[in-house]
Amino acid sequence: MKTKTGSEVFANFFIGSSLTKAKSLFNSLRGNTDVNDRDLLLLEFVETSAGIPVNLDVISCTLEELGENCKLITKELFKSVILEQPTVEK
Repeated sequence: MKTKTGSEVFANFFIGSSLTKAKSLFNSLRGNTDVNDRDLLLLEFVETSAGIPVNLDVISCTLEELGENCKLITKELFKSVILEQPTVEK
């Protein structure tokens, strides 16, 4: 989020170690790829390489789109965790 003093990060999602899956999820988010200095809410697609964050992509969004995007990310992360859990047979 842009503030008077600069940018402020207020949330991070760890999508996983698959760049392909993470990029696919990021590309499904709502927002505008034509980012400009007036945009206040930004979603950045960041990869960490050797402990250093590298910004790969960015979109701007409205507050409503941000809410929808957070719901979509959470839903996809929940599904991936559930699908990765080993099943217990009785």
